[in-house]
Amino acid sequence: MDGTRGRRVIAAAAIALIGLAATACSGSKDTGGQAKSSSTATSTPTEAPGGQIGRPFTADPGIVGPHSISFDSWTRLAPDKIAVNFQTGSPECYGVDAAVTETSSTVTVDLKSGTLPTAVGKMCTMIAVFGTLEIQLKSPLGDRKVLSAN
Repeated sequence: MDGTRGRRVIAAAAIALIGLAATACSGSKDTGGQAKSSSTATSTPTEAPGGQIGRPFTADPGIVGPHSISFDSWTRLAPDKIAVNFQTGSPECYGVDAAVTETSSTVTVDLKSGTLPTAVGKMCTMIAVFGTLEIQLKSPLGDRKVLSAN
């Protein structure tokens, strides 16, 4: 009886995951019940001086259904270039874009993730990928603090 019950639990979990995958890649413009916020809350990611840690992504302003995500760490690549390290879905289905606000004391990165236009309506695998996006700054970073807009 325990073996049958275990198989039923596994089957139910598999069905739930398939349903979530289908919902995530359906191309719907529904925000999943999450309210869009215009909050200006920021967080301070850690500096990762060892370099880029994730799969390289290229900014894609054409992503569908973009939503803000936070990034875990950042790296100084050059005096006027940084890389932000984040988690997202499969690079075959998901892309990122960033908007940067620079002041004399901070560099705030609003990192957004969304579905690639070529993946809308397609089935996507539900995996987490560590990614890195290089960002060109308007002026050298210097002593300014790097912040995540989310």
